[in-house]
Amino acid sequence: MADIISVIGNKGGTGKTTISHMLAHGVALLGHRSVCVLTDACREPLDPANRNYLIADARSRDALARVTDKIRTLKAWMGVIDGGGNRTEMDRRLYGLSDLVLLPFRDSPEDMRTLIRDLEMFPQAYAVPSQWPIIPWQRESAQRVIDEWLQPYRDRVLAPVPALSFTKQLLQKRVTAPFPGHLDQASSDLARQILGLLHIPVYEGVSPQAMAA
Repeated sequence: MADIISVIGNKGGTGKTTISHMLAHGVALLGHRSVCVLTDACREPLDPANRNYLIADARSRDALARVTDKIRTLKAWMGVIDGGGNRTEMDRRLYGLSDLVLLPFRDSPEDMRTLIRDLEMFPQAYAVPSQWPIIPWQRESAQRVIDEWLQPYRDRVLAPVPALSFTKQLLQKRVTAPFPGHLDQASSDLARQILGLLHIPVYEGVSPQAMAA
């Protein structure tokens, strides 16, 4: 039966959609079939052409139920649900139906305050440092923010996802393959963490199609 991962959190602008698509892309690079599920009514579905993962439209309550029920029937798939922001009740619903929940955040006090509330509300969720600085002194400063605010939750904070401009390529309506190597690497690094938490094997360099054959 497929696993479902939800990327949620009350704070907007933390990179939930970027993380969702990177994860779906990275999971496929590591040999698993994946689908990225849109739930935000303010966004339009992206074209699945030239992607190594599918796109599902679940912007209504009924559609979400249909999509998640369908995903659960698929063997060895992974569904990644982009939860959107500022929707506490939707976040509660997604938390209840997911095998793993991710809470992206950025290195600001506002993000930290909201993240801590979400970590308390969703005790099995993991925090993901998102769009994290890559310049050494900025990264060190951001790490101090984690150390100061999140010490009680350190075992629930994953490795950072770096702030790389080309990750936005995954959010374009239509994409052109192949993607930059750095994007593939960042997506694979994220997916490897998540597959490890779910105790799912990694098939490096093996396409999902080959695995299904």
